[in-house]
Amino acid sequence: MKKLILLFAVVFASTACFAGSKSKANKDTKQWRYEIECAGTGTAGTYVVKVWSYSKKQATAQNQAVKNAVHGVIFKGIPGGNGCASQRPLANNPSIEFDKADYFDRFFADGGEYQRYGSQSGVPETVKVGKEYKVGVVVSVQKDNLRKALEQAGVIKGLNSLF
Repeated sequence: MKKLILLFAVVFASTACFAGSKSKANKDTKQWRYEIECAGTGTAGTYVVKVWSYSKKQATAQNQAVKNAVHGVIFKGIPGGNGCASQRPLANNPSIEFDKADYFDRFFADGGEYQRYGSQSGVPETVKVGKEYKVGVVVSVQKDNLRKALEQAGVIKGLNSLF
């Protein structure tokens, strides 16, 4: 009986450890702690951005880069600089993230649809800031395809609705 209890405790502790690290990454992401900047010009319909993500674990910050880049294109926009003009966010209404929370929870979930619209390139830069890491990753975001998907889902209004 003692062996069974000990085995259960070991399995539970290891499962909690893995679940904890995954939930920590999701908790870090839910706070949307990142900086976004233009990293150059991409092909038509694409933004090339550099996203600086923060986390206590370097790998977590790097893994969240695409998610943060897509979130930035939708909700923050991209400031000008590095030979780029500033770009407005795809969502004109700042409260849309909360109004459509169910949609965005699924969209930004692990393995979610956001992955279709962004890809990492280059070597990440890492800076130690206090007790956490600030990791910069260049990400290419397919903004035209992203806009189309958000319009089809009824999350944002199409450009045609303005006229």
